[in-house]
Amino acid sequence: MVIFRAARRADVPAIMALLTDDPLGQGRETAELAPYLAAFDRLAANPMHQLIVGDLAGRVVATCQLTILHGLSRQGMTRALVEAVRVAPDLRSTGIGAALMAEVEARARAAGAAMIQLTTDKSRLRAHAFYDRLGYEPSHLGYKKAL
Repeated sequence: MVIFRAARRADVPAIMALLTDDPLGQGRETAELAPYLAAFDRLAANPMHQLIVGDLAGRVVATCQLTILHGLSRQGMTRALVEAVRVAPDLRSTGIGAALMAEVEARARAAGAAMIQLTTDKSRLRAHAFYDRLGYEPSHLGYKKAL
């Protein structure tokens, strides 16, 4: 049974293995752990961020980042942003991803969020089908700009 818990600094190498599992991740990430450890420390210091891992018998098999965003629009609605959702390749289509998203939704509700949002790369067609099955709607067009 997978247990979802807060990531620990010692989990960073396993998280990075999940993030670099595909061609998109391999093109974005590096083998050098120092920037990821520094990023982990920044995330851990901010209570609006939760870095979550799925732990299966001591093995990190899933991860995502949940960020709570307070805003003025929509009558001051609090939103939740989900980033970097990953499940170990050998465990995909076993229900772990759906369980991870259910955990994220519960945590978002507990933090007062009335909406959860995420983006996924246009090329990740299996991810699109996954989010569709979970009731997420592709309601917006996202833009990015490197700085």
